Amino acid sequence: MTQLIECVPNFSEGSNMGIIKQITNEIESVEGVKLLNVDPGKATNRTVVTFVGTPDAVVKAAFLAIKKAGELIDMSKHKGEHPRMGATDVCPLIPISNITMEETAKYAVKLGMMVGEKLNLPIYLYENAQADKKRSNLSVIRAGEYEGFFKKIKLPDWKPDAGPAEYDVKRGATVIGARDFLVAYNVNLNTTSTRRANSIAFDVREAGRVMREGDKITGKIITNSDGSPKSIAGTLKSVKAIGWYIEEYGIAQISMNLTNINITSVHKAFDEVCKKAQERGIRVTGSELVGLIPLRSLLDAGKYFLKKQQRSIGVSEKELIKIAVKSMGLDELSPFKPEERIIDYQLRDKFDSKLVNMTLLDFADETASESPAPGGGSIAAYLGSLGASLATMVANLSSHKKGWDDRWEEFSNYAEKGQYFKDELNKLVDLDTKAFNKIMTAFGLPKATDEEKKIRTQAINDATKFAIEVPFKVMNLSNDSMQLIKAMAEIGNPNSVSDAGVAALCARSAVMGAYMNVRINCSGYDDKTFVAKIIEEGKKIEQSAMKLESEIISTVNTKIGI
Repeated sequence: MTQLIECVPNFSEGSNMGIIKQITNEIESVEGVKLLNVDPGKATNRTVVTFVGTPDAVVKAAFLAIKKAGELIDMSKHKGEHPRMGATDVCPLIPISNITMEETAKYAVKLGMMVGEKLNLPIYLYENAQADKKRSNLSVIRAGEYEGFFKKIKLPDWKPDAGPAEYDVKRGATVIGARDFLVAYNVNLNTTSTRRANSIAFDVREAGRVMREGDKITGKIITNSDGSPKSIAGTLKSVKAIGWYIEEYGIAQISMNLTNINITSVHKAFDEVCKKAQERGIRVTGSELVGLIPLRSLLDAGKYFLKKQQRSIGVSEKELIKIAVKSMGLDELSPFKPEERIIDYQLRDKFDSKLVNMTLLDFADETASESPAPGGGSIAAYLGSLGASLATMVANLSSHKKGWDDRWEEFSNYAEKGQYFKDELNKLVDLDTKAFNKIMTAFGLPKATDEEKKIRTQAINDATKFAIEVPFKVMNLSNDSMQLIKAMAEIGNPNSVSDAGVAALCARSAVMGAYMNVRINCSGYDDKTFVAKIIEEGKKIEQSAMKLESEIISTVNTKIGI
């Protein structure tokens, strides 16, 4: 399986997009990488670039980008709100798939050594790429920033990990490392005061604030017995934060790095800043993401805010994202485009969902064309999805039914299950067509020699097995969804009982249609033991679906009473 690493270099240029374009051109020139996002900030005078690819390709692209940034950016003339020390200020590598943090750290070290030696640039390693934990924290390394590093670099404790121990006037120095996925997140305030923004930042960030006598800002620092300052921890774990004023927007912000979103989520950080701001007479007006965010973070946020409203969380992915965006004001400063800001969407192959992204008319036309795919298998999967969708609709209507307010969570749970069935079956619509295409590809392989015949036979067998397994999944999911449909017919909103009946017909048809595809594909598969087992299990699923359909229709007819 392909190993993927994400790279998120931060360049000290946020206004001249011509310079940034030259840097990103270097990244895009490397085969095996994909540029995902370019996020410039004028007030910070900084651009966050995100790209992903195979490890060696990412290292090459990062090297070229750092080289080009050093040629184009002059740090002696740089001004900006964000802490910085180099033209390429920081360049983290993040494991994405099929690669460990330890392996990623080795690539970060490799990149650091290459840049230090070949570009003659001072390099500091950080986080998982740094063996000395006393200097693994980015903020500790960057303390003093560009202006202070001419002296700092001469200190024995701050000799670079690679490159010369001489500060570069034009390029500064660069920090390279390996870390977990980090979300850069800013919360907007209805104030222009950096001091008050910083007070809120100190309230929430894990490091908290230094303890002082009397006034929290100007009072004398309270120290421990060893002379080190005492501190009061903030309320949010795995959060770094500062307050600043953004002239571009005319507001102050709390700028946060959420270093572990499994510990402190975006929505938790947002709500906590709201709370601390309100305590100081300040309002949060919205927020903004810098760079990309995982899909799961926005889905969790959408569910969180719906639960606070006592509304069903069994809604579509699109609706959950919309709720998250509106609840946290992610579109206050600029439009929020999920397809550009969610990393999962950036990595998604557009051809994986070709059919389900069609209009209903286009899908029908494609099915009716002379092409054999999509065929019965894809249609069976879509029937199953429609059945699950109708059951989910009944659950959501029941959750919001007047007089049933005390049952909203019960039906929300049903709706969430329905969304799962719907989403999984939608994936199988395209996967069934892909399975058919794999068989056609296998049959088209050369067969002139014995070796070619062997390879072709194996490819046909592998593709045929896949073409059996996909509709078998459709059978299982559609049959399982009928328990949900049955519950909605029995206890759901009585005004929608006919919808549950139609859902049952769709689900049963999906099971039976998929079983036909299982059987016809089994006829071409060599492993007869596997075939016998699948056919037997399929028969049981079909009988279960027919029984459930009969029970559901009986309930529906009784309730309709005509």
